[in-house]
Amino acid sequence: MNEGKIFLSLLEKSSLIIVLFIMITKIKGFKYIFQKEKYKAKDLMIISIIFSLLAILGTYNGISVQGSLANTRIIAIVSGGVLFGPLVGIVSGAISGAHRYIIDIHGITSFPCFISSIFAGIISGYFYKRIDDKYRWIYGILCGVISESFTMLLIYLISKPHDVAVNIIHKIYIPMIVGQIGIGFLVSIVQAIKKEKDEVAAFQSKLALDIANKTLPYFRSINKDSLRIICQIIKDEINSDSVAITDREKVLAYVGIGEEIFNRSTGLSDITKESMEKNKILNIKVENEGYSVSEKVNLKTVMIIPLTESNKVIGSLKIYYTEQYDMSHSKKALAIGLSQMISTLMEVSKIEKMKEAKNKAEIKALQTQINPHFLFNALNTITSFIRIDPDKARKLIINLSTYMRYNLEVTDNLIDINKELEQVKAYVEIEKARFGDKLNVIYDIDDDIQVKIPSLIIQPLVENAIIHGIRKNGGHGVVVIGVKKKKEKVNIWVENDGLTIDQEIINRVYNNNMPENKIGLYNVHLRLKLIYGYGLDIKRLNPGTKIEFKV
Repeated sequence: MNEGKIFLSLLEKSSLIIVLFIMITKIKGFKYIFQKEKYKAKDLMIISIIFSLLAILGTYNGISVQGSLANTRIIAIVSGGVLFGPLVGIVSGAISGAHRYIIDIHGITSFPCFISSIFAGIISGYFYKRIDDKYRWIYGILCGVISESFTMLLIYLISKPHDVAVNIIHKIYIPMIVGQIGIGFLVSIVQAIKKEKDEVAAFQSKLALDIANKTLPYFRSINKDSLRIICQIIKDEINSDSVAITDREKVLAYVGIGEEIFNRSTGLSDITKESMEKNKILNIKVENEGYSVSEKVNLKTVMIIPLTESNKVIGSLKIYYTEQYDMSHSKKALAIGLSQMISTLMEVSKIEKMKEAKNKAEIKALQTQINPHFLFNALNTITSFIRIDPDKARKLIINLSTYMRYNLEVTDNLIDINKELEQVKAYVEIEKARFGDKLNVIYDIDDDIQVKIPSLIIQPLVENAIIHGIRKNGGHGVVVIGVKKKKEKVNIWVENDGLTIDQEIINRVYNNNMPENKIGLYNVHLRLKLIYGYGLDIKRLNPGTKIEFKV
């Protein structure tokens, strides 16, 4: 067989190795191993076995040339070494070299091939950490050329009879050197797999970022409606069939296939609870999740992703599919990204809400302390009484000083309700002096009320009732300030028979959508909600308005 035929035959054998390797990389488990950045000992042993088998196949698939075998063994050994390091290179070189020696112990090139196989593993492993990824295929081919040249040198020095050895070298050297381009193909295949992983990760990152941008406005005010919109956005973006968000106890929002059924069954399955307890992403069949309703909908797979806040699991994101899916690397990467994104946005939302409440409370407190209109009107009222009713003027000055002193002493701590009421009464007396008989204020307050409340929590409600209820009604009306014991709670309310509050304003208060210049009522509602878990109960009367809260 001449050199041309040997070269074509070796090219065919190299192509077989490359195709076989491509098929191996399509197997999910092997592909996942090849895509890793860091390899465990178990991973390296599996990879070593793969390249050892490819090298052994290269030997079996060799071409007989005067008692020698022209083969593709070195291609597999060097590819393993430059791609995965010295362990893979040396192990696959030693195993395949030993195999080459054993199957042809007395062969003219058996021992040189054994030595050169180990040498190929060593030299390729040496370059593993010393070359840039983009040049790895070039160094791989170079290592192959050096290894095959070393093989030819050993054959020339060791193999006997010498003239036969020289003739073998003459026939196979060039074809086997040129055949090392196969190393470039194998290296490129693995690099393409790694690049695919990076591209998938980049796509998943962009997808998570897009979802974050689209859902961010709805995290500013987390409620049932906003959570449903968030679920819908996630469902549409990742092309799933259903999405749910839960807390530790129940489903908060669910959209997609089976929505009607799942929304009627808001309890959590044992597997969901297990996922949250272990803070572990789970990918399971829906039928194993424990929902009897799952049999009534066409859902087969659910991915359960714990959500955390301050390193504590506060709920879960659940993604459903109508097809059976295993958790691929890309899906797991997306799940982790979504978990981190939603957890971060929920935590930021809470911080922003607390910050907003604090800022608005501070703003309102400052406005109350230095309200120039109220102070101007109060002083004008006192001035008008100085000549006609000095005693009344003196009482009003005492009321104003009580009011101002209380505002200057305002604190974030809870205060005795009687101290708050003292300030409210001082404010009311000044307003009554302005309006005269037009304004009637009734106190419906139980004796011996012992409870602490946030400061500046009643006075803004009374001010709201007088300004928006009575004054806008022509200045005539009655305001009732009530404090009543009811079992273990105290009911506090302010009621007026003036203008009825607009339903739109009530909706804005409850939906956290009040304008910046109308924060009095909203500020009280939000502060109560943050402290007690529930805010104001605003009722439209006919006529008038009643605003109530419990402590």
